[in-house]
Amino acid sequence: MNRLEQIKEKIIKLYNEPGYYNTSIKGFKISKREEPSELKKCFYTPLAILLLQGSKQTIFGDREFTFGAGQYIVCSVDIPLMSRIKDATKENPCIGLVVELDSYLISQLMTEMELIEPECNKNQTCFAGADADEDLINAFIRLAELLEQPEGKQKILAPMILKEIHYLLLSGPLGNLIKAANTKGNQYNQIAGAINLLKENYKEKINMDELAKSLNLATSSFYRHFKKVTTISPLQYQKQLRLYEAQRLMISGEHNAESASYLVGYESPTQFSREYKKMFGNPPKTDIKNLVNA
Repeated sequence: MNRLEQIKEKIIKLYNEPGYYNTSIKGFKISKREEPSELKKCFYTPLAILLLQGSKQTIFGDREFTFGAGQYIVCSVDIPLMSRIKDATKENPCIGLVVELDSYLISQLMTEMELIEPECNKNQTCFAGADADEDLINAFIRLAELLEQPEGKQKILAPMILKEIHYLLLSGPLGNLIKAANTKGNQYNQIAGAINLLKENYKEKINMDELAKSLNLATSSFYRHFKKVTTISPLQYQKQLRLYEAQRLMISGEHNAESASYLVGYESPTQFSREYKKMFGNPPKTDIKNLVNA
């Protein structure tokens, strides 16, 4: 049995139930799913996912992707999209190893690697996938193998392997996606900055003209660049942030639709319920019941 098969078996035993798990290594998560799922709206944060087994389908704007075992996905900014597990069974679950992209580490590596500013062509995107080479697969496997090691060993070796993974991602075929979002002055980095501001202030009423001005962009350019990167407008983006946070609050069981709506910045629970149903397909109460019982 090769190392890839061994690590798949270890993950299946380590995580008995399907789910999305934080691990003892900061910035490293495990996804294990045992059956296909329907397309669901979700938010991706900056990350890289290596699929060890199974396949998943993702729709980002008008682009549709299908990723399978041995491929990896890179998302360089926070974006809304639709995703589903396409191929998974209890005997052969869909397994993904997830590394959160570290902007500080990326900036450090870009300096050390003396990377030149990336060229952002008109087809440049912030989300894509590619076949993983042997070096990248081995680095992910070594990180996963550390989960069985003592905490002291993890503390020393995990940062080294995470840095190696970031290096391999930057120097690989999808490296330009990561470089663009982390190179100051270009449109992708400017929009990444706007996204961070929207995330930090999603409850507040934000003057988009002022936000554009703070980025040294004309309002029309700001809206055009923002939609190019995220596929939606800044106002739609803020609305989706509010609705996803409200969903999270309700799933926790500590809030109902009314209290969650006020907490995320809505003044009218009726408007909140209407917009929630439009986005997720069901009223808040029905949707949360389905999610909790899934």
